[in-house]
Amino acid sequence: MSYKQLYHENLVDHYKHPRNRGALELSDFASGVHNPSCGDQVTLCGLIVDGIITECLFEAKGCVISIAAASMLTGKVKELSLAQGLALTKDDMLALVNIQLGPTRLRCALLPLEALHTALKEYQRRNDDAAQSSFTAGT
Repeated sequence: MSYKQLYHENLVDHYKHPRNRGALELSDFASGVHNPSCGDQVTLCGLIVDGIITECLFEAKGCVISIAAASMLTGKVKELSLAQGLALTKDDMLALVNIQLGPTRLRCALLPLEALHTALKEYQRRNDDAAQSSFTAGT
């Protein structure tokens, strides 16, 4: 079996048997992203304890790549710090998916990362605002 076939099979496995699929009733972060050009949708949510992502789930409608990428990303971010989650890049996603992608399919692979970054930035903003309010109230 070639490496290319092995990576393709991993992608299909994550599509057919997605890990971390679902939603949390109460979450610390959540965001959804829609790709209007193909109709793919990915929503991520999760929990953060002491600055560490302890849970990350997704819901998605879309192609093999967007669903598999979401499955792979949610597994990767567990136990990462908030800063590490925000530092993940396009190259990290390409390494997870590990197949050649054209521009259209690249967007599919990056949807989960976009949702993650949006959610974590919003979480960070809310916590910074709360800390600032707490500091201001105490002075």
